[in-house]
Amino acid sequence: MRKSVAGELVGVELPVERGCPFAPPAEYERLREQAPISKVRLVSGAEAWWVSGHEEGRAILADRRFSSDRRKDGFPIFNVDAATLQQLRSQAPLMIGMDGAEHSAARRPVIGEFTVKRLAALRPRIQDIVDRFIDDMLATDQRPVDLVQALSLPVPSLVICELLGVPYTDHDFFQSRTAVAVRRTSSPQERQRAFAELRAYLDDLITRKESEPGDDLFGRQIARQRQEGTLDHAGLVSMAFLLLTAGHETTANMISLGVVGLLNHPEQLALIKADPGRTPMAVEELLRYFSITDTVTSRVATEDVRIGGANIKAGEGVIVSSLSANRDPAVFRNPAELDVERGARHHLAFGFGPHQCLGQNLARTELQIVFDTLFRRIPTLRLAVPVEDLPFKTDAVIYGADELPVTW
Repeated sequence: MRKSVAGELVGVELPVERGCPFAPPAEYERLREQAPISKVRLVSGAEAWWVSGHEEGRAILADRRFSSDRRKDGFPIFNVDAATLQQLRSQAPLMIGMDGAEHSAARRPVIGEFTVKRLAALRPRIQDIVDRFIDDMLATDQRPVDLVQALSLPVPSLVICELLGVPYTDHDFFQSRTAVAVRRTSSPQERQRAFAELRAYLDDLITRKESEPGDDLFGRQIARQRQEGTLDHAGLVSMAFLLLTAGHETTANMISLGVVGLLNHPEQLALIKADPGRTPMAVEELLRYFSITDTVTSRVATEDVRIGGANIKAGEGVIVSSLSANRDPAVFRNPAELDVERGARHHLAFGFGPHQCLGQNLARTELQIVFDTLFRRIPTLRLAVPVEDLPFKTDAVIYGADELPVTW
C-alpha cells in the first residue's frame, strides 16, 4: 500500500544505474510503493521531485504549469558544471526546451515530415536499407557479428541522414560526439567539447543548405522560411542538433535491446515469427519494457501545484521516471513480464503531452521492419555470449548496449 511521504526527503540519491537490463533498480520500485511522487536528492546534490506513478506522470507531462525550459533555475540537470550550463543557456534552445507558443511554433512546421502517410511512403526505402545491412551480415564469414555496428547503429543513422539531408559519410563523426554527450561518465569538459563540435558541424551544414537547399527536411524548412521571410539560422541549427542526435541514438539502442529482449524470451519471439501482425504490439511492449530515456522527461514547476499528494512549489524540479511509470502495476498487469500481446500503447516511452516524441512514428516503423526482417532472414539468430556478459550502457542518459555479439 502506498504511503504519502509529503515533502520529506527520501534517503535515495538518483538516478540509480540499472543492475539488470530487464528490471528497474530496486530503489525505483521501493519509491513507487511508498508514494507516486517523492522528494529525492540528485547526484548533483540538488533536490527534486521523483515521479514514479503512471497517472501522475501523464498528468504532469500534460500540465503547462511545468516547464521544459532547461535555462530556468531549478530545472533538474545531471552532471553539468557551471560553465557548460552557462553555455547551454546562452544558445538557442532546442525544441524540447521550449514552452507554449514558442514550442508550438517550432514544432508545427516539421510535424508533417513525420506523419503516418509520409512514413508509409518512406517504408520501402527503410526496407531496402535494412535488407542491405542484413545482406552484409550474411555475406561475412566472421562470427560472431556485433549487431550494434552491423545493424542497430547504421540503419537509423542512414534513415535519419536521408530524411534530414545529412551526408551519411559523416556518420562516424556525429555518432562519436553523440556518444560522449549522452554518457554520464563523460567529464563536463568532454561533454562541452562534444556539444560544441556537433553544433559547429551542423552550423556549417545549414549554411551550405541555405546556399543550395535540397529535397529534404531542412531544404524544405529553408524554402518555407524564405517564402515567409522568417529565415532563422540559429533555430535550424538547434533543430538539426535535436533531430540528428535523437533520430539515431534512441532507435539504435532500442533495436539492440529489442533483439536481446526477444532472444531472452523465445516464447515471445515465437509469437511474432508465427504472425508478423503481432510485431507492432511487440514494439510497443519492448518500448514500455526497456524505457530507455528514463530521465529525459524532466520539468520545473512555474507555479505551486498539488498533485499525487505532493505540494510542488514554483521553481522546484520534477523528474517523471518513464522506467518506473511504465512498470506501475496499477496500470500494467504483471509489469515485470515481457508480453508482446499486451498492446499497451499508453506507455510513457515517448513521453506524453505537448512534448511527446516528434519522431515516434519513424521509430516504430524502423523497429517493426528491423525485427520482422532480421528474424525472418536469420531465423537461427542467437546471442554469442550470455546476457550477463553483455556490456550495457549503465552510465548513459539513453540506455542500451555498447556491443551485441550474435551468431547463427
